[in-house]
Amino acid sequence: MAVKKPILSPWFDGNTPLEELPASDQVAHDIVLEFGDLKPSVMRIMDAELNDDQRLRAIVAFRDSLQDPGNANRDPRVAIANASK
Repeated sequence: MAVKKPILSPWFDGNTPLEELPASDQVAHDIVLEFGDLKPSVMRIMDAELNDDQRLRAIVAFRDSLQDPGNANRDPRVAIANASK
């Protein structure tokens, strides 16, 4: 039986088990797996000058906004600004 290779992203290189990555990296990886075209927005959030808790809040707010077209957090700049308050 062939071993299925994991899908990689800038946050998951396959060397560390996904569940051992920081929570924000796991969320970022999941978003990019599902919505590859959102990688620039995810990168903007992940590269922002935020502490770990703020980064997690921003990426979760962004992810959750994807189900709500009117949610302002769909703009990564808004998600970053809201998380840094």
